[in-house]
Amino acid sequence: MPRPTSRVPLNTLAVPFGLAGFAEAWTVAAPVLRLPQAVPQALWAVAALAWLWLVGAHVVRGVRVRERLVDQLRHPAQGPLAALVPASAMLLGVDLARYAPLAGEVVVLAAVAVAAGFAGWLLSTWFEGRLALESVHGGYLLPTVAAALVAAVSTHEVGAGWLSWACFGVGVFFWGVMTGLLLIRLAFRPALPGPLVPTMTILVAPPAVATVALFALTDDAVTLPVQAVAGLGGLMVFVQVALLPRYVRLRFSLGFWSFVFPAAAAATATVEWVRVLDLPGARITVAAVTALLSVLVAVVGARSIGLAVHHLLGQAEQVLHVADDQDATPGPVTGATRVV
Repeated sequence: MPRPTSRVPLNTLAVPFGLAGFAEAWTVAAPVLRLPQAVPQALWAVAALAWLWLVGAHVVRGVRVRERLVDQLRHPAQGPLAALVPASAMLLGVDLARYAPLAGEVVVLAAVAVAAGFAGWLLSTWFEGRLALESVHGGYLLPTVAAALVAAVSTHEVGAGWLSWACFGVGVFFWGVMTGLLLIRLAFRPALPGPLVPTMTILVAPPAVATVALFALTDDAVTLPVQAVAGLGGLMVFVQVALLPRYVRLRFSLGFWSFVFPAAAAATATVEWVRVLDLPGARITVAAVTALLSVLVAVVGARSIGLAVHHLLGQAEQVLHVADDQDATPGPVTGATRVV
């Protein structure tokens, strides 16, 4: 087997993040569907194994190649995706806290600290003025928006509520900043490379996670802020529906895992609304939402396993590397230079 020459693309970290979101959606849905907690717990086990396996794969590959970790983290397209490691750990820590409260709280707080440190460092590298607008994709919302909003929910769930509103504030502030930047990039610059197109679904995630956070932090109160966030979330869902023809034309890649967490977050927010409002036919609605989400995860998972079975993971990694490098190339308008 030839020696690898590059690190595992950080895009692959969307796998455990998506699986953790999937497990959380089933955890919220289980009481409504009157299912035993063993069902979502099995999904949490899969998510934890995926996180451990992928983090291990990144570490092992890292010691075998000459490419430095800092260079990968400073890569304009890949760097922000590293935030998926602590963000996934926060979700896994919440599940752990259900059985070992202290251990779960330690995992969540450690993950929040890592996420905060990484976000601060990454922002400082952006402030050096070396980014091109073309480099921005949905993954840029991960370090400051997704990680912060997930932290708001996670800290509350493990009893560290003193930190929850602070995390929520960070997430909401950067939600506005980064979404505006992403919309400008998508509207006025060249289209994203195919494997990165699924990252556009991240626009659904902030209002969905913010909804879950607001319900958690306000004891299920149907406040004006949560209603406003729901309205924005609805619009973002309509945008994704309009984008379906474009998504259907995409050739499958490991980048499809970027679809999973936003879909899972939207499903979780929907179940929360059904639960809080105690809507009639709740079980039917929740069953339909979780079934659709499960089909998505099953299809993406089966196609990914197919790549492994046919020994095509190396080729799949190369597809992501090419897309990331293409996205990192400055266009003729910005004239930014790429020194990583």
